[in-house]
This record gives sequence, structure tokens and C-alpha cells, in this order.
Amino acid sequence: MAAAKQLRCLVTGGASGLGRATVQHLIQKHGAKAVIVDLPSSNGQIVAKELGNDCYFCPTDVTDESQVRKAVEYAKETCGGLNTVVNCAGIGIAMRILGKDGKAHPLDKFETVLKVNTFGTFNMIRLSAEAMIKNDPDEGGERGVIVNTASVAAFEGQIGQVAYSASKGAVVGMTLPIARDLARHGIRVNTVAPGLFLTPLLEGLPEKVQNALAKSVPFPNRLGDPADYAHMVAAIIENPMMNGEVVRIDGAIRMQP
Repeated sequence: MAAAKQLRCLVTGGASGLGRATVQHLIQKHGAKAVIVDLPSSNGQIVAKELGNDCYFCPTDVTDESQVRKAVEYAKETCGGLNTVVNCAGIGIAMRILGKDGKAHPLDKFETVLKVNTFGTFNMIRLSAEAMIKNDPDEGGERGVIVNTASVAAFEGQIGQVAYSASKGAVVGMTLPIARDLARHGIRVNTVAPGLFLTPLLEGLPEKVQNALAKSVPFPNRLGDPADYAHMVAAIIENPMMNGEVVRIDGAIRMQP
């Protein structure tokens, strides 16, 4: 984005973890206006109040077309436009193809993970792009930036991660073709693939487990801080040549089975 253009953002999964850190960073460090898009059951309203007058909350299920359309319109109304979208909403499960009882992985569980992580991301991309093409281009011809969230599981999925890995692999796979599709409209599309980050999912694990996971990261020898992710997102937004790319942010870890 050109330096003079204010970031007018919509961040899915913005009530916690990577999403919340991103909203906070963009508002406090880059003077952005931002809408948190998260489930009605989330702490979105509380977080928006904590982050001040430039932060808003729109309860939304990212898999629902009508709700996402409303969220995009809400962002345009409250922020005075929409030129930045960060997709952080996602879920995960841990299930093997065959359980200890020999029963197969439930198909509906697989479908649910793909629906949120893959379909939800695509739903937000397509509808936000529809709004962004109406923006006036900046001096470089840019109308908007979209940043998605994958995972190193897209490349080194572990045992029990088949649904999660498939969903994140799909996000990685669609990054380049979507970037190419939207290039003529001046909209950039990139994806960040985080490694082991201290998000609510990992915070729920015993401290001993968290320490063991941290030691498995080559350097820095710690779990990722959501602020590290937010910093990467901001760098992608600011760099006009970043397009169609998937960036790992993982401390050089390569996950074992």
C-alpha cells in the first residue's frame, strides 16, 4: 500500500490469537481502521472496545455467504472503505484415518474443518475482492491486499492432522491462481504459513508440553508470538512486490510425523 493510504481492514478470527494480534498491530502501529470478524460467541465485542475507536466488531460465520456480504458492507461503512483483508479464522481437530477401535475418520468432521478453513477463506476472498475492485487505485495501481493463513502442516502434516493439513494445503494451493486472477484488478494475494505459535490452542496444553514444543524450534528457540505473525502480515501489506507468495514463519522448524 502507498504510505499515504490508510489501511481499512477486515480481519477474520480477529477476536483471539493471530487475528487479534494482527488487528492490534495494524491499528496501533499503522494507524489502521479495522473490523474484527468472528463468531457471535467470541470475545469480539470486548476486544474491539479494548482496542479503541478505530476497531469494530461484526459477528460473522465465514462459511455463510450472506453474513460475509454483510461483514464486507459493515467494514466499508465503519472504516470508510475496504482495502485490506486478513484471513485468520480457522479450526483444527486431531483424528487418525482409523481410530483405536478400527473405525474410520468421520466424514462430517473432515468436511467441517475444510468448510471453515478452506471454504471460509475462499468465501471471504471472493466477496472482499468484489468490493475492492471499486476502490480507486493508488499510484502503483493497487486497489487492495488479501493475506491468508495456512500452516506448516500444509507441507509437513503430522499424524492425526489429515483434515487440518488438507484444508491448509488447499489455502496454499489457491494462493497463486487467485493472485493471478486478481492481478488485473490491482489486488495482491499472499499467504502466511505459521509454525508453532502460542495461540489459544497451544495455551490449552500443559506447560511441560508447551516447553517441549518450544525446544523443537531451531531458532529462535521458542514458540512463535502472535505479534511475530502480525509483523509479517504488515510487511506483506507494505511491500508492493509481494504477490502470489506463501511465506513460512516458523523458526526453521520442519515438523516430524
